[in-house]
Amino acid sequence: MPRLSPAYRKLWWATGISTVGDGAFTAAVPLLAAARTDDPRLVSAVAAAASLPWLLLTLPAGQWADRRDRAGLMGRAQVVQAVVAAAVALACGYAGVAVLALTAFALGAGDVVFGTAAQAFLPAIVPKPLLHRANGALQTATVVGVQFAGPPLGSALFAAAPPLPFGVDAVSFAASAALLFSLSRQREPRAPSRAPIGEGVRWLARHRLLRTLALVVGVNTFCGQLATATLVLLATRALHVSPAAYGLLLAAAAVGALAGGLLNARVVRLLGERRALAGTLAANALVFTALGFSPNPFVLGALLAANGFVTTLWNVITVSQRQELVPAPLLGRVTSVYRLLGRGLVPFGALAGGLVAETFGLRAPYPVAGVLRVIALLAALPVLRQSGRR
Repeated sequence: MPRLSPAYRKLWWATGISTVGDGAFTAAVPLLAAARTDDPRLVSAVAAAASLPWLLLTLPAGQWADRRDRAGLMGRAQVVQAVVAAAVALACGYAGVAVLALTAFALGAGDVVFGTAAQAFLPAIVPKPLLHRANGALQTATVVGVQFAGPPLGSALFAAAPPLPFGVDAVSFAASAALLFSLSRQREPRAPSRAPIGEGVRWLARHRLLRTLALVVGVNTFCGQLATATLVLLATRALHVSPAAYGLLLAAAAVGALAGGLLNARVVRLLGERRALAGTLAANALVFTALGFSPNPFVLGALLAANGFVTTLWNVITVSQRQELVPAPLLGRVTSVYRLLGRGLVPFGALAGGLVAETFGLRAPYPVAGVLRVIALLAALPVLRQSGRR
């Protein structure tokens, strides 16, 4: 089997190291916010600040990724994140909710720049036949860091001393930046210095397959938030899951996502890309519908694991397709438009889920999301069948 290049391994390590820091930060920030205030609106404002860069910076990040050295751009983003995390570690005893919100925004902005540039950079160091394998390994590293290793580390360090998880986050970003700067001389096709964002929008609008997938991912993300915004209430009120056991349910979803990252290349070889994509859409629709009828926490956990598996499979396949089909000088901008469509409906899905749950009951958001995903599947099937590749 062909081996992935040393450059890719550096990118993998940079991603793995920084995501452990991200996971520690994800656990520590809510704990510090809760220590500063009892107002749930203020605590949720910190979480909202972390997602705001997806709306404000995704398109500019794609433009930067096409104009600049992508590895160097990732490295600079990590340096800024390291400085911000170190500043919070030093001022942890004095940081209020406003400071935490600004910190979450700054680190979220770094994640947007890093993620967009990384997806555009990967085809420069990985041959097309290995993209599924490479993206799957990166997804696995991200799941392990953000969902498995990072949060327990962050909460344990916070319990020992609140500044510690932020210090670890700063060190992880600095180590990642050092690896990325060693890749900054890779040769990549670049767009002109005045590369308009609109070129990425127009290219995606003209490409039938990727345009369809972008719209489907927007529907899927909306449905995902519609369903899971009230997951904690379904688990704790309807199924009487304890707070500690609720963490195990989330871990089940992470196990499924990890399996999806490890097995995606085999699934694609077995089914082909198009059948695998259609299969993930169908499976997700069924899983979401079934979630609303879970009779006990064990069935709920198994369904969450299945959802994690097929969602990761979808993500890896669609990222790989984008990297194969989009011209390299446009890849950053097309990726940013695609990701904006995918993330832009997140707050609206969450609001819709709360309204559906309040009006029709805690189980209702899941079959509603399942029906919407069936509609998305039926709309996408003709395009998947006519796309002509495998």
